[in-house]
Amino acid sequence: MNKTPSETDWKCVLAHKEGDPIPYEPADGPYDPNDAEAARAWLAQADLIRHGRLVRRGKRGPQVVPTKTLVSLRLSPEVINHFKATGRGWRRASTALCWNRSKREPERHTIVQRCINRAS
Repeated sequence: MNKTPSETDWKCVLAHKEGDPIPYEPADGPYDPNDAEAARAWLAQADLIRHGRLVRRGKRGPQVVPTKTLVSLRLSPEVINHFKATGRGWRRASTALCWNRSKREPERHTIVQRCINRAS
């Protein structure tokens, strides 16, 4: 098993006593480890990775303008499996297919729009 050499200053770590402030320079990292609130805020924004896999993403800021509308649509398992079989980005691919289809066949889009308007 090949080990990556540690860049940890073990003399500094072993010399540290409980309650002593941790030596910190702004070039050392994104937050002062002696400031508990700064450490908490940084950790809340961090991605959590376990065994090389992303488990949780850090929190995003609020969207200025929502870019998509949430809809509930029932599709057959065959349709969903077809798109899922294309791999990552299958949702985006299905959206693109619908978008391209509506642009190629505007008369069908108009018929669907009339049905929606009548139902409302």
